[in-house]
Amino acid sequence: MGDSFYSRIAQNPIIAAVNDLNNLNSALNSPCENIFLLTGNIFNLEDIVYKIKSHEKGVYVHLDLVDGISKDNWGLEYIVKNVKPDGIITTKSNLIKLAKELDILTIQRLFILDSLSLDTGIRSIKSTKPDAVEILPGIMPKIVKKIFKETNIPIITGGLIMDKEDVIQSLNSGAIAISTSNEKVWYM
Repeated sequence: MGDSFYSRIAQNPIIAAVNDLNNLNSALNSPCENIFLLTGNIFNLEDIVYKIKSHEKGVYVHLDLVDGISKDNWGLEYIVKNVKPDGIITTKSNLIKLAKELDILTIQRLFILDSLSLDTGIRSIKSTKPDAVEILPGIMPKIVKKIFKETNIPIITGGLIMDKEDVIQSLNSGAIAISTSNEKVWYM
């Protein structure tokens, strides 16, 4: 299930995060092997996923950001069975559990704002056991180390990654990849 995700990460640890469809072609033409799709709706999602896959890139749909499809079990099942992305991203623990039952790669997105959200996030990871965790903002090396040490789940950093120094610092702290909508970083 996750073999292609991790092999693509090994080729290039930068993940193109597409939050505006005007940037999709740039992501498709970039050296990034994986794309986090942070936009779309019930009418265009299937076509977007097909287009990304036709460029032999991995596509991971952020369920919470898709318009027109409920963020519940039925919406998830529809996306997995009909849209057929390589994996899903969500902040919702219940959807991580169901997605694992549907045998699709799961990435749990966590917003770490303070020590309470850190502790809650670690408990959630231990409970749901996603395939990977995306931490936002991604410029917190100590937090990356702590979460990985306590959960042993691969970490992706995202949010506020602005330059090569941020990328290197994230990777050196134990992250396996970096997701970013910053096109300059896609070419690092």
